[in-house]
Amino acid sequence: MDLPELLKYMIHEGEESRQVPVPDHVASLETYKAGKPIEELAREKGLKKIVKLASNENPLGPSPKAVAAIKAAAENVHRYVDPASVNLIEAICRKYRVRPSSVICGSGTDALLSYIVKAFSQQGDDVISAEGTFIGWYVNVRKHGRNLIRVPLKNWGYDLDAILSAVTPTTRMIFVANPNNPTGSMIPRAEFESFMERVPQDILVVLDEAYDTYASQFPEYANGLRYEYPNMIVTRTLSKVYGLAGLRIGFAVGAERLIKALYKVRLPFEPNSLATAAAIASFDDDDFVRRTIEANNASLARFKACFDKLGITHAPTSANFIMMVMPNEVFAMAFYNACLDHGLIVRPLGGFGIPQGVRINSGTDEETTFAIAAIEQVYPALLTKFNLPPTAKQSASEARIL
Repeated sequence: MDLPELLKYMIHEGEESRQVPVPDHVASLETYKAGKPIEELAREKGLKKIVKLASNENPLGPSPKAVAAIKAAAENVHRYVDPASVNLIEAICRKYRVRPSSVICGSGTDALLSYIVKAFSQQGDDVISAEGTFIGWYVNVRKHGRNLIRVPLKNWGYDLDAILSAVTPTTRMIFVANPNNPTGSMIPRAEFESFMERVPQDILVVLDEAYDTYASQFPEYANGLRYEYPNMIVTRTLSKVYGLAGLRIGFAVGAERLIKALYKVRLPFEPNSLATAAAIASFDDDDFVRRTIEANNASLARFKACFDKLGITHAPTSANFIMMVMPNEVFAMAFYNACLDHGLIVRPLGGFGIPQGVRINSGTDEETTFAIAAIEQVYPALLTKFNLPPTAKQSASEARIL
């Protein structure tokens, strides 16, 4: 090898030993794992009939009005969207009686939560939430290099007193989901108001209300949009009751100064034009929402009756899903995998911090019947396999993370 070739080789070898560094707070992240896709299970198992009740989706699909609006808007997808989302914000203001200056829209709640973390905290700041809440919040806090402080749940709900006790001078935000995902628990109005009165004014409370329409059936529900706390932002999504999960659209409501800060970090052209058109049309379809709530209540009632008959512990819920509490983590994963073998996709909750939990959302009558038939085969068989008595059920308040 002559001298020029040798130098060229040495330079190349040196370049290979140097790599673009990945920050520690990014390298330590685990990739988000969504509910198992139907197509993936079909490939793996060769099943012809599959029911997915793992991602809290609306089993009725989207509103027919939303579908029509998407088709009409498709002709103009070559145009950029209005960065101010004027038409969508006007629709939100009409429906929820909030001021335009207090609203911002984005590509789903996950995007909005990311902007909130970016806008109102710095790397190394503390952010408090619960152990056993929305996994998307965990990801957003960690990917921005903030310190995630998780307080244990109490009876599968937020322990607001414990959260307040965890506040320190380095705390910048508190995240609360009401109802909570994945447990379904709801914070009553009186408890929420007492909590907000005690939160220091320089700490931002992020109130995620992804399941607000389901919870609004209960008189004690603390609807976040009724309040005007200067240190609170409420996030909502159209993925659940409105059935627009595939379009990724949500909005946040808060004090004008907070919303102005969010606009500074939000990407300029979101949500997209099809999502915007679908959202506006969905807000105008009260009949679809009514049918969704009725279908949800009927399905959950059937699931609760099934679980009670089989002795499956389940937590009280105010959303469109139920959390089953299995005897332990090994049993929970065995239950999840056995359901997959029967063509039923549910959600194991280890990633949420509840390793013995399994979540199932409401379905159509046909989907609910299919799911119950699978569970009635799977659960008793696993009790026998693990040598557990049929009466091994605990009350939800007694069950503990193992």
